Amino acid sequence: MFEQGQVEGVDSDRFWMGRALQRAHIAAEQDEVPIGALIVCAGAIVGAGWNITERGQDATAHAELVALRQAARALGSRRLEDSVLYVTLEPCAMCAGAIVLARIPRLVFGAYDPKAGACGTLRNVVQDPRLNHTCQVTGGVLHRECAGLLQSFFGGLRGRRPRTK
Repeated sequence: MFEQGQVEGVDSDRFWMGRALQRAHIAAEQDEVPIGALIVCAGAIVGAGWNITERGQDATAHAELVALRQAARALGSRRLEDSVLYVTLEPCAMCAGAIVLARIPRLVFGAYDPKAGACGTLRNVVQDPRLNHTCQVTGGVLHRECAGLLQSFFGGLRGRRPRTK
């Protein structure tokens, strides 16, 4: 177990999202897309991660999957039924599928993803009643901070690209 917090409700969501944002900043420092995630069980972080797709040249190394793998190892189970997943950007379809398979009961995300969001924006994989598991979703927690970090990162990338005519 990593870190414990003693807060409840909306304050709890903001507290843990702040910790996920710390991981997103680490990703940005490593020139990775700045998305951070953590999994909280019984008031403690049991899994945490940030995007490492560039470093590992692995399209599946999203923050959510890194955190899910770590939590499964820490808890000794692939089913994370008593956990909450916090992530700074709405999960994509791949990550949403993994959330369902891991039986995460609650997902909290920061920024909405109008291009790939699969937890309510473009589609809603995690609440599809045809699947064997659904989870509660809370979106927009620390939205301004999460979206701002992504915008700043991608703005910086555009500024570094050579201009073509």
